Amino acid sequence: MSTIPVWVTPQKPTDLAEKQLLSAILDGSFPIGSALPPERELAQALGITRPTLREALQRLARDGWIRIQQGKSTLVSDFWKDGNLVMLNALAQQPESLTYEFITNLLEVRSSLAPAYASLAVSRADEALIAFLEACVNLHGTPEAYAQADQELHHRLTLQSGNPIFTLIYNGFRKLSYQAGLRYFASPEAREYSRAYYQGLLQDARQKDGASAEERTRQVMQNSLIYWQRTLNP
Repeated sequence: MSTIPVWVTPQKPTDLAEKQLLSAILDGSFPIGSALPPERELAQALGITRPTLREALQRLARDGWIRIQQGKSTLVSDFWKDGNLVMLNALAQQPESLTYEFITNLLEVRSSLAPAYASLAVSRADEALIAFLEACVNLHGTPEAYAQADQELHHRLTLQSGNPIFTLIYNGFRKLSYQAGLRYFASPEAREYSRAYYQGLLQDARQKDGASAEERTRQVMQNSLIYWQRTLNP
């Protein structure tokens, strides 16, 4: 019996144009508030037809990156001010957007949310959560392994909390959380500190002690933020 080969599907012109335009917006080639070049020029620069360009622009407008004005220039939106969680997935695909300041902002958001969902999750801890925490405690790996385990843990905690809004919010920056974790866990000190947190959270989960998990998580998140800020200004 013959096997079916794996084919690589070429990227559609519209998809490629959308990606190129988004990259230009995020790297500042098309700054916030600026007008995009006329369609004819832009289509020629991208090597696509004007209908293809229009479709790509409509997608970007739908997601809030640009504002199309009938009879006027298309403007780059202030996505930091008017954007939404959907945009975080796009930012996760742009490593240059992951500045130290951006990661600090991300840690601040997680510091506010994590104690609440950790408390709810631990008070409802089941064998699956306990088993995962045991695996985290025994983790002796690379920054990649820690980044993967940490973002998976927080995802599990939001699910275990019983409040799906926590999961929706976290999913909005889950990819970014992993990318930021690669930098954070590059430090052996950060890896050991997190492993100690997993150990404490495991004890809380076995006892279903949500109050302890909440306070422990709050302290760890605050200390992680302080540690990260110290790396900015050693």
